[in-house]
Amino acid sequence: MSRVLVAMSGGVDSSVAAALLVDEGHEVIGVTMKTFCYSDIPAHGKTCCGLDGIMDAKRVASTLGIPHYVFDVEEDFTRDVIDDFVSEYARGRTPNPCVRCNSNTKFRDLLARGHALGCDRIATGHYVRVTHSDEGTALLRGLDDGKDQSYFLWGLPQEMLPKLLFPVGELTKSKVRERARTLELTTADKPESQEICFVPTGDYRDLLRKRLGPVHPALEPGTIVRADGTLVGEHSGFAGFTVGQRRGLGGGFPEPMFVIEVRPETKEVVVGTRDELFGSAVAVRELNWLTDTPSPGDAVRVQLRYRAPAVQATVVDVTGGEMRLALGDAQRAITPGQSAVLFNGDRVLGGGRIV
Repeated sequence: MSRVLVAMSGGVDSSVAAALLVDEGHEVIGVTMKTFCYSDIPAHGKTCCGLDGIMDAKRVASTLGIPHYVFDVEEDFTRDVIDDFVSEYARGRTPNPCVRCNSNTKFRDLLARGHALGCDRIATGHYVRVTHSDEGTALLRGLDDGKDQSYFLWGLPQEMLPKLLFPVGELTKSKVRERARTLELTTADKPESQEICFVPTGDYRDLLRKRLGPVHPALEPGTIVRADGTLVGEHSGFAGFTVGQRRGLGGGFPEPMFVIEVRPETKEVVVGTRDELFGSAVAVRELNWLTDTPSPGDAVRVQLRYRAPAVQATVVDVTGGEMRLALGDAQRAITPGQSAVLFNGDRVLGGGRIV
């Protein structure tokens, strides 16, 4: 058995991940990452990464009889995740901060600090699996279709995979809670965290106003137009809109309207009908591969949103740091800033950011 560093957020999944590793005989060290300053955040206990989460993780570690530490990664998290989040919205895009955190802060920092503590492996409570063979290590979807989190992990460095453990990836959520109750862990019935951890108000525009200031093009008034340029309304800041959005567009339309594009250079929000919301091609940058790079003509499946199903696609081109995909069937609300994650069956091939 080995010494394993387990990331413990204070939720039930990471709690059970630590418990399973203890049962297997590993020497387990629990850690919680302090990602941002809590002093000016009301109701911090609601977030998975708040002070309440730290205390719950400590209680679970005590129950399991393992040491627990808190790592302060606020500086890296602010640079890699929060600043990126704000910058993306200021560019008219819709970021996914959990992808960014996993790719740039969480696992990288865990691995570095784990080495300092003499740990051979890193573990988290993500619902994914890893398999090992003569052909290398593969990252697979979790067995629980409703909880699979492989979408968030496409940005991991390929060389890191052999060092990772995902103990709950073989379980369903109900089994995880059942195990936590059996062990009488304080997190057994803790509700899921649905909000962005650094946006506790639930409205990301509060953060944008605070970080960008009152005078910024992304928060200034602009126009709502149709694809042909026809003026149909006004808005108070394009950063408050994302592709696929229906609310906040005003009324008076003969049929439901949706945001189909955000144009930061002109501060225009483009709206259209449900049919106009569909697209059959995707361009992706900031690519990362957990296998060999796909080639033009390769058939893959691609997932364009966390809760969206993976759909059939063909790689058209991969050059100059950009991949272009042709979709087998047109997809709704292809959103710049979100992730496009490629799969072969359950195996994660890699992915990138939609542009």
